[in-house]
Amino acid sequence: MKRRNEQISAELDAYVTAHCTPPDALLRELADETALRYPNDTGLQVGPDHGLLLELLVRSANRRSAVEIGTFTGYSSICIARGLAEGGRLLCCDIDVEATAIARRYWEKAKLTDRIELRLGPALDTLRALPLEPRFDFAFIDADKISYPEYWDEVVPRMVPGGMICVDNTFSHGGVIIEGNDHPFLLAVLQMNDKAVTDDRVDTVMLPVGDGLTLALKR
Repeated sequence: MKRRNEQISAELDAYVTAHCTPPDALLRELADETALRYPNDTGLQVGPDHGLLLELLVRSANRRSAVEIGTFTGYSSICIARGLAEGGRLLCCDIDVEATAIARRYWEKAKLTDRIELRLGPALDTLRALPLEPRFDFAFIDADKISYPEYWDEVVPRMVPGGMICVDNTFSHGGVIIEGNDHPFLLAVLQMNDKAVTDDRVDTVMLPVGDGLTLALKR
């Protein structure tokens, strides 16, 4: 499986991975198929320690209602869905029919189809069609970076008190500390990062996991 912790040495990354509960055969199979089918896009998939962290965050708080923005081939959605309490549901938002067809296949293999609903189409449209009221106790944002600030604006009001939002790639491959970089994706991530830390509806912490992972707890 591809190395994902960009902020530490390859040796330390290997040590971290060796001291985490390893992914099971199904997740390894999914990661391998994704690498084969999408050799240039494996960075779109969370790493094994990252996926395990998502599962533990969900499982440890007995969460029941989750939303994922950006599903790709389904690795993170499997981790989140596995962590849900009995009767829990995960809403997945994505626009890629081909990649999510792989996700659907692995949801079936994992016996999680009763926990996951996929809505194909722009995630902002899906979110805005939902009632503007608290309903989710877990959210994972890992889709097109240009829309990160808007995803934040739509997700936060729909989180229940105590609900957790996880935002991936908040380091933007280290670009967040490089002056003069005006790439639209980076500017969007910077804007969302500033939104998160100044939003008085949440408490936030940014972790050096993968390409940066921000956790926000709704007050």
